[in-house]
Amino acid sequence: MSKIIVGLDIGTTKIACFVGRKNEHGKIEILSMGRTESLGVARGMVNNIDKAVHSIKGAIEQAESNVEGELKISTVHVGIAGQHIKSIQHRGILTRDNLETEISQKDIDKLVDDMYKLAMPPGEKIITVLPQEYIIDDEQGIKDPIGMSGVRLEANFHIITGNINASMNINKCVERAGLNVKNIILEPIASADAVLTDEEKEAGIVLVDIGGGTTDVAIFHEGIIRHTAVIPFGGNVITEDIKVGCTIMQKKAEAVKKQYGSAIASETKENVVVAIPGLKGRPAREVTLRNLASIIQARMEEIVELVNYEIKSSGYEKKLIGGIVVTGGGSQLKHISQLFEYVTGMDTRLGYPTEHLANTNQEVIKSPMYATGIGLVMKGFEEMDTQSVPTPAAASTGKVKTHSKKTRGSFFDNIMSAEFLKKGKNGLLNFFNETEEEDNNENTEN
Repeated sequence: MSKIIVGLDIGTTKIACFVGRKNEHGKIEILSMGRTESLGVARGMVNNIDKAVHSIKGAIEQAESNVEGELKISTVHVGIAGQHIKSIQHRGILTRDNLETEISQKDIDKLVDDMYKLAMPPGEKIITVLPQEYIIDDEQGIKDPIGMSGVRLEANFHIITGNINASMNINKCVERAGLNVKNIILEPIASADAVLTDEEKEAGIVLVDIGGGTTDVAIFHEGIIRHTAVIPFGGNVITEDIKVGCTIMQKKAEAVKKQYGSAIASETKENVVVAIPGLKGRPAREVTLRNLASIIQARMEEIVELVNYEIKSSGYEKKLIGGIVVTGGGSQLKHISQLFEYVTGMDTRLGYPTEHLANTNQEVIKSPMYATGIGLVMKGFEEMDTQSVPTPAAASTGKVKTHSKKTRGSFFDNIMSAEFLKKGKNGLLNFFNETEEEDNNENTEN
């Protein structure tokens, strides 16, 4: 069997595992998938290790059993999201000593390394640093400054931060399930790879991934991710509203939402009634579809308004030719795209994770709820291809130049090392001390 990549999406409502490979045409084929109910996870963060491990094992076993022939999954690419993920914009400056030489990859590396030294609040660490553009002696809009001359090298950076404990807990769950973590990837970036085209990212577009616990927002312009945000509301809050508003059980509220739910009350028939079975022989409870849609619309409008606020605060509101793409399990509500268009005034479509896949007969994986899982598989292949291509060849890709070591500074590398996990309760303190010593040593050498 050719090289396979396994993506593991640890969500609030489901844990899904996808096994993929590349065919002879370079397209990704999803060989199998496994899905279990997510236990022990709330709003993207683990709150019960044992339950989460049990759910992960179930999804892995399903994926293994659905493949023709024998397959033993040992390494996975894991997604991370949750309300602890934040982003900031920052400008870095490097004044070069030797003015006679050209700007090199070493200068880029030094500029990016400096960003990882920014002071963060306690318990937070920089996840990744994404260069937006470079400025050489006040000349702006440069994507690849290598080979140019200049004294003052600047760059605008999009910096994503996260909570160390939340990331450690995800890694711990996966390892206790008997798996090795190859990489931990931000879920909005993975989802974007699955449902957006390069042309859309270039034109300017907003990705809105409505999950069970959170709604992830990622804004792209000129092929670069410009803004990310996590809104702490998702499909589960809508289910909770239906449960309270209609005084029914949570599971029945979820089933009613999926089968009859609509994001716009005026689009539903006024006199249609749904009978929901009562408890232990009690009479059925009747709910009109109009009332159900009114409950859903009130919460969905709140979520869309928060998305709209993020679009406006990003500064790219007038530059997003591609409009909005809505994906994730919450995007399957009827009339969801119409509600987004009504509130934001931007063209909206649903994002299906089949954009970059080979033809598949598995209808189930075409659902927007699997965008993140399929995106994780794609990210795994992208990382593998990057490692196999020599550095000089990457210079002509048209993308913004970044650090020569793709994962430089990522605290995931430290989290995933067994040595770091063995440090016990003093692990974080030692980790920060060691990081500071490394930085001091680098400064001494320079």
